[in-house]
Amino acid sequence: MASANINVRIKGELQAHLQQQIGEHGLYENASEYVRALIRNDLKSRSESWEWLKRELEPAMRADESEYVAVTPEEIMQRNK
Repeated sequence: MASANINVRIKGELQAHLQQQIGEHGLYENASEYVRALIRNDLKSRSESWEWLKRELEPAMRADESEYVAVTPEEIMQRNK
């Protein structure tokens, strides 16, 4: 995959935070390395979220239709108050 150049302008708090993350006192050598790490973390987080959701929904998806209970939107809203 070919690399692409992306230019991003940041100011204020974001710039200060970036400066803390890179260089001599930071965890990353440069801004590009930090941005790549952020993207990897985002992808991992999304993947983990989907895996969690699948695990949570799997029992319901495998359940027999006779186990389902019909509820109205009002009942759901009342239950969630």
